Amino acid sequence: MKPHNSATLAVPTVLPSARSGLWWGLLGVAAFSFTLPFTRIAVAGGGMSPLFAGSARAVVAAVLAAAVLAATRQRLPRGTQWARLALVAGGVVAGFPLLTSFALATAPASHGAVVVALLPAATATVAVLRTGERPPRRFWLLAAVGAGAAGGFAAVQGGGQAGLHPSDLLLFAAVVAGAVGYAEGGILTRELGAWQTISWALVLAAPVMGGLAVAAALSRPPAAGPGEWAAFAYLGVVSMFLGFFAWYRGLGIGPMAQVSQVQLVQPVLTICWAALLLHEELTWATVLGGLAVILCAGVAVRTRSRKVQPAAKPKPMPA
Repeated sequence: MKPHNSATLAVPTVLPSARSGLWWGLLGVAAFSFTLPFTRIAVAGGGMSPLFAGSARAVVAAVLAAAVLAATRQRLPRGTQWARLALVAGGVVAGFPLLTSFALATAPASHGAVVVALLPAATATVAVLRTGERPPRRFWLLAAVGAGAAGGFAAVQGGGQAGLHPSDLLLFAAVVAGAVGYAEGGILTRELGAWQTISWALVLAAPVMGGLAVAAALSRPPAAGPGEWAAFAYLGVVSMFLGFFAWYRGLGIGPMAQVSQVQLVQPVLTICWAALLLHEELTWATVLGGLAVILCAGVAVRTRSRKVQPAAKPKPMPA
């Protein structure tokens, strides 16, 4: 495997124990696969506002992260690492949770899973732009086809009304935010460590997310039931914290070209959980739409990992 053969980002070395990296990645994906169904449970009943669910869960995770960082006496990030951590925080701590919380207040979790299936290809695209790689034209073509498939699915699955709806636009924005956070977080993992990267990002975002949580609670006090609070607890402890331990650990071990492809399993698992936990109907449109997006994303990722021309270094972040 060449140093820059990565489906998610370019890295200087590939660590041994590739099978270990795959298992860590699969564990992270399994944890994340419950995120959309549990977000739907937390916000769909109306007992918890999307703003509170999306921000307060980050506060819960930040408290855990701060405790672990202090207990293990981790060194502070340096220089431009703070700016790069801000990108991770904006993508996976603030952007993705808040956007999906608002989207899933009205959209089914299985519908969201099909759109979010674009995330692997979107992450690879962000990594290409971030590292200055020059993948073949087929990569861009397949990424565009995958985006078109997801957009087409969303447009025809609008409850009988043609066209994209606000929830679909929120889901697409969540994909972009998540891709930025995944790609930059994968790079920082090699510098700060796997769990340290998400922990510092959570701590960095804590003041903003805490303010949003307080504002949301004052504007609309939560009146959720036990099931909604249980779903919220999972989102805060696992989706926002422990899941990233496994995911970034897997990316750090590598080979990233293989580990990142494990993420293609996530929408399949999410659709299954939506059917089992939320009793959402699995239509042929959902199944075929999901398969089309996953196929395009998978081939795009493989095309980049096999044919990409190495870049010297990731583009530097401004100081």
